[in-house]
Order: sequence, then C-alpha cells, then structure tokens
Amino acid sequence: MKKPTANADTPALRWSDPHLERERERYEQPLPSREFIMDVLRQQGAPLLPEMLAGLLGITEDESDLFSRRLRAMERDGELMQNRRGDLCVVEKLDLIKGRVEGHPDGFGFLAPDDGSDDLYLSPREMQKTMHGDRAMAREIGLDRRGRREGKIVEVLERANTHIVGRLVVEHGIMLVAAENKRITQDILIPAGNQGNAEPGQVVSVELIEQPGKYAKPMGRVVEVLGSYADPGMEIEIALRKHSLPYIFPETVEKIAKKLPKKVLKKDHAGREDIRHLPLVTIDGETARDFDDAVYCEPDGNGFRLVVAIADVSHYVQPGDPLDVEAYSRGNSVYFPRRVIPMLPEELSNGLCSINPQVERLCMVCDMQIGAQGAVKDYRFYPAVMYSHARLTYNQVWDWLQHPQNAGAHGDLLPQLNNLYTLFKVLLKARGRRGAIDFETIETQMIFNEDKKIDRIIPVYRNDAHRLIEECMLAANVCASDFLQKKKQPALYRIHEGPTPEKLTALREFLSEFGFGLGGGDDPHAKDYAVLLESIKGRPDAQLLQTVMLRSLQQAVYSPDSIGHFGLAYEHYTHFTSPIRRYPDLLIHRAIKAALKGEQYKPGAWAELGGHCSMTERRADDATRDVEAWLKCFYMQDRVGETFPGTISSVTGFGIFVALDDIYVEGLVHISELGSDYFHFDKARHQIAGERTGVRYRMGDRVHVKIVRVSLDTSRIDFVLAGADGTELISKAPGKDGAPAGDKQSKHAAADTDAPHKKSRSRKPRKGK
Repeated sequence: MKKPTANADTPALRWSDPHLERERERYEQPLPSREFIMDVLRQQGAPLLPEMLAGLLGITEDESDLFSRRLRAMERDGELMQNRRGDLCVVEKLDLIKGRVEGHPDGFGFLAPDDGSDDLYLSPREMQKTMHGDRAMAREIGLDRRGRREGKIVEVLERANTHIVGRLVVEHGIMLVAAENKRITQDILIPAGNQGNAEPGQVVSVELIEQPGKYAKPMGRVVEVLGSYADPGMEIEIALRKHSLPYIFPETVEKIAKKLPKKVLKKDHAGREDIRHLPLVTIDGETARDFDDAVYCEPDGNGFRLVVAIADVSHYVQPGDPLDVEAYSRGNSVYFPRRVIPMLPEELSNGLCSINPQVERLCMVCDMQIGAQGAVKDYRFYPAVMYSHARLTYNQVWDWLQHPQNAGAHGDLLPQLNNLYTLFKVLLKARGRRGAIDFETIETQMIFNEDKKIDRIIPVYRNDAHRLIEECMLAANVCASDFLQKKKQPALYRIHEGPTPEKLTALREFLSEFGFGLGGGDDPHAKDYAVLLESIKGRPDAQLLQTVMLRSLQQAVYSPDSIGHFGLAYEHYTHFTSPIRRYPDLLIHRAIKAALKGEQYKPGAWAELGGHCSMTERRADDATRDVEAWLKCFYMQDRVGETFPGTISSVTGFGIFVALDDIYVEGLVHISELGSDYFHFDKARHQIAGERTGVRYRMGDRVHVKIVRVSLDTSRIDFVLAGADGTELISKAPGKDGAPAGDKQSKHAAADTDAPHKKSRSRKPRKGK
C-alpha cells in the first residue's frame, strides 16, 4: 500500500481535532491530541513513518521536538510502537497485550494484562529481557506445556527498578549483586570501579546504569553500603529498599514539621465546639505512641451517647503541601517489630496530632445516639477542641472492669468505662444479628533480647477492652460513610467483596466432605459464614475449616464505589478513625469538612487514589512479612536438628508448610521429602497425595518434623518429616464421620497463594478493620 504524502491542503487536518480547545487550555503551543493522532493513524489503515504523520497533521519545524516528545510518551504508555522499519503502529491493531511483569524465583514469570484477562506465561528466556514490576507489551504465541497462554515480550514500556538491594559477591573474578528480591533473578553486573567501598559479602544498594535486554545483562554501581546480614536492624533496612518504601522525610517536609507549634494555639479554637469538659480517654496497647482516637460514653434515655474524637490531621496537613505529598507517597505508616516508619513526621504523629493525655488537641468528632438494641439513631460530625483525661491500656481497662478496686487514682473514670462496656455488649449483640464474620485467630508478639534479635514469640490474646474500642471505631466509620453518601460527596470506601463463584464452588465442595454446607445459594451473606463458624466451634478440625473459609474471601481494598463490606456485614463502610497512619482516613476528614460547609472536596481521580492507597497497604504488608520471616529464621538457626510437633498450615504443589506448636514459626517440607512416591496436589481438597502409596497430607493434619536447614539469604526454614519412612503423622484432619477425607487426586502444581491472611504484628491491634 502506497504511503500518503502531505500536500498543501493537509495542514487544515489538525484543526478538526475535537479536543483542540482542551489542548489550547493546557499548552501554549497546542499540538494534535493523543486521541486525534490515534484516529488519524487508524484511518490511514497502515503504519506511518513519524515524519509522514507530522506532514499529515501540518506539524511545523518549530513544533517537531514537542511532537516527537508526545509520540515518545504515547509509546511509553503502550498506545503506539515503532516496527523494525521505524513506522508508527497502533498497538491495538498489532494484537499486543499490555500488562505488568511478575517474576518468579525459579526464573520464569507472567505478564498480568491490564484488561484483567488470564496471565501470559513468560519463559526464563523472555524474563531475561525484563524485570519484575516492569510494564511491557507482549504477543501471545500459543500455549505452554501446561496449557497456559504463553507470551513473548515485544517491548518494555516502563522500567520499575532503578535501585536494587542485594548482596555483593565475586564469582570467577566477576563482581555482581544478587538481588534480595527473589523475583528478580538476574544478577546485576558491577563493572570495575563501580563497587565503591563495598566488600564482598556485604549488603549494598545498587543504582542500575543499564537495564536488561535481549542481549544485555543488567549493570549497576554501588551507591550505598548497608553492612553485614547479621547487623542489628539490617532486615528492616533491606525491606525498606527492597519494597521501595519511603523512609526518609525530604528536607522541605522536615523544615515545615519543625516550624509547627508545640501545642494547640488559641486561634485554632475558632469555629470549633469545646468538649474539653468531657472525660474523654484513649485506650491503646502498652507500646503505642501515636493515639488517633479518644472515646466517651454516657446513658441517653433508653440508649447511649457515644462520642468518638479523632485527631484532626487535616487541620495541619493541607492538600498539595509538602506534608500532604509525602503522606500520599507513603500511604500509611509501616509497623515493623521494634521500628515504625510513620506516614507523618514525629512532630505530628507523636506530637500535635497525637491525642496525648492532659493536653489540648484539635479533633473531628462523631457524636452518636445509639438505641438500646445497638442501632445508631442519630449522629453528628463537627470539629472540636478536646482534652484527654487519661491514657489507658487495653489490659489496664480490662483489669479494672473485672476488679474495680484496682483502678485506684483513676476510680473517677470507672463510671464512663462501665458505660462503654455496657454499650459494647449491646453493639456485640447487634453485630451478631447483623451477621458479621468473626474469625478466631492467634496474634503473636516477638520479644527481643539486648542484641535486637528474637528471644521468644508469645501469643497475644484479645480481651473485651480491645473489642470494645473496635466496636466504637466501627460505629464511627459507618456513620462517616452514611454522612458522605447522604451529602453526595464522592469518597474512598473500604470495600470487601464476597467469594468469587469459583471460590464459592471450591469451598462448598470442600465443606461437603465434612458434612457441612454454606447457606445463601449463589449469593451468600456474611451471616451464612457466621452461622457456619458457630456450628464448627469445638471441633478438632475447626481451625482447618475456618482457614479454608477465610481463604475463600477476597481482599479488602479502597474504592470510590460503595459496594459494602462483606466480612463486617455493612452495606457501606469507610475509614475515618486513623488519619495519623492511613491516608484514606485523611481524605475522608477533608471530605466531611467540605460537606459540613456545603462544599465538595475534589482531590482528583478517586479511583486512582483508591488504587494507590490499596497498593501502599499491600506494600507495607509485604515488607513487614519479609522482616518477620527473616527474624524467625535468625531465631531458629541454632535449632537445626531439633524435632517439633506441628500442624500442616498450607499445602502446595511443591510440598507442605508446617506451623510449629508454641513457637509460631512456619517451614516447608518439600515434596521430595514426603516419601518415595509421585505426589499430586489437590487444590480443592487442600491436600497432596501419593500415587502409589495413597499417603495423603492435608491442611490441618498433625505431624512431627525435624529442622534440617535455615537460610537467612532466602528467609526459609526447611523441615523433614520426623518418621524415618517419611509417613509419620500424629493425627489426620478428619473428614466426614471423622475419617480422612477424599480419594480423588489432581496433578495441579500451583500454590494456593491468592487468599488474604491475617498477619500477626507486635503492635497495637488495628481498629475499625
């Protein structure tokens, strides 16, 4: 097909751009819009050289650089690409798939398409062109040997990795860095003279000076030496860099924070209600340092008045200022064992915005009237100035509620604490009627020695004081959601969807083997889960059944679409109660303030805000999980050779994970250690079974295991079954009628890793979920 050429009439083509006015508003020299460029290329019906496209659109010589920049941006975003001859092609006409690369420690990877379709398998050879986290375009080239769609990388659109943390090693005289992130399997070559002061074996941060390509290995230079693996706190330093967590406040933010007043100024009282007379108290964990919330309760007719006062962070952090930009970047505070990476500088998080005792603080208040049956009859939001009358702990309050004589000098607070406890019991009954799911899980706390390493891991049991505060926070969050909906103010909601049809089918098949069923048909309610949970209490396999139920649910995220919270059984729900440590809560405060003034808060695209905040939450979870895993490995490295009883906590295609009794550490029994047989993974039944022997290992089975290997490099603990023949069990998880369940086998080999897990952390329990 002959390519078109420009003529005297074609310059007029650009002026028919339907988005011309928008471009004129944005730029001094308006160019044809992206949409119009795409339309013109589609209409030509064939790829065009950039200069021919410029001729068609009447691009002048003065505009050529700007136009080339726009085309490059469109290439980066995957709208256009150049073929081998340099022609511009419309990507959608090339049957290419855009997505994000997800690497696997074994060298292969996947492309997760932007359109949500099934992943494309990327062979180890294809993964040499890219890295985990990159955005790329791929062409589907067929099916792999397991029947999965397979792809070939056509172009990398966006590089995700500029800095990588890892260990510096020397192999055959060549210096390289092995990435700490095991999803990045390429070693980073360090050219001579680029290692700085680093010594082999040290942990370093590397700046990439050359990205991987079809014929090129990634290369870098050492920009920071972190130290030795065994150095105290090194696991946190690695996690911060591995997960790209912002952990140093920019100088501009530090300067602003230092200029903040040390206490609430009188001028800031203007426009606020004065509730300093109310005996509000904070109730948190012993180690908490930032106090988001204070509570007060009193009888009100046949019901109660509940006041929840939340630190008014939005008064000090204004939209678009450096404090706000940094808070958005962080998204949330990150709680590591022994260290917190705060969302806000300490002057705010532990100072002006922390509801410390016996000082004035600015707050946003949710003032509720709650009926005798636990229903919120009315509520009111307003800015206020408050005074916390005491800083109490969960254990302290629970002790006083059971033994009032122990309150001593705080005896004057007992009436309101008793009011709170009475209200809690009312709210708890309402929760039961609503049908909220209440999974029973064990929280753990790491106790550290003087060398900042784990001395022991202990269980932490929640008492009614924890649950009391949680119910108060839930009530305030629901009121915030209701208020914003009534005011038609867009916002970020905390949404939690029920099980997908596939997971629901798998759950019902699993439960049927135990003689149980889940109500609700194709659209179960949280109450159906709650009823089932109640019916399995006391059974020896209750933990197994509960775990499978929990994994059938989806992960909670932030979204502008108020579709409800399945687990809590709320039709609408948002986060209002922790603006010190969660950016979504700060947005909600601003939205409420705007609505109170009859205005509307417009921070930008709410969907993008929700996606970002969900990402930072997952990022924090991944980082804390890494740190805890490394610390547990360090804790267990001196116990190699010892034998422990435990429970199979997860079954995968490559083996079984076992959680040790009373130690709260998990390790892997690899499939090769299960015995002399071909073992096949049955995902639906959460078991792995031997083809010849019929030996089965199922989640919930009790086993004895011996520790054979602890790797600090990979944060992995390897077990073998304690029985000499690899078959010793303490007991089997019973199926229907108490017998081991299921005889069907499956040859699937994928790990069931897509379900949410509740994590244990040595910090105060989250409030308001």
